[in-house]
Amino acid sequence: MGPMMDHPHMLAATDVGSYLPVLILVTGAVLFGIMNVVMSIMIGPRRDGAVKSMTYESGMNPVGTARKRFNVRFYLIAMVFLVFDIEIIFLYPWATTFANIDQSSPDGLVWLGRILFFMLTTVVAYVYGLRKGVFRFD
Repeated sequence: MGPMMDHPHMLAATDVGSYLPVLILVTGAVLFGIMNVVMSIMIGPRRDGAVKSMTYESGMNPVGTARKRFNVRFYLIAMVFLVFDIEIIFLYPWATTFANIDQSSPDGLVWLGRILFFMLTTVVAYVYGLRKGVFRFD
């Protein structure tokens, strides 16, 4: 047996000790957040008034109510954007891995098939949204 097996408690102490930098970082982040709130309450201005409590709309006077309903298509456009954004996030690691695959290997064809299927499902979802009229703003 090696020296680490003779003292099993020593291995556990080493493992816990390796988390010390993470614990320090998390503690610092929590303390920083708490101190920002406390210091803001202690030394921040305390002025109230009609203008101060009014809704802020990019420096313009608010028009209408904040309870206005939006068309669901705005949210659908946002979801389509997220789908394509996530697709790009998945394409990057695939492309870097695919470039390193041996061309004579059958793995290359499997990797190509997987990404083509992935992109096909995204295109099918886009065409479905297009046919349902998601992208029309009448």
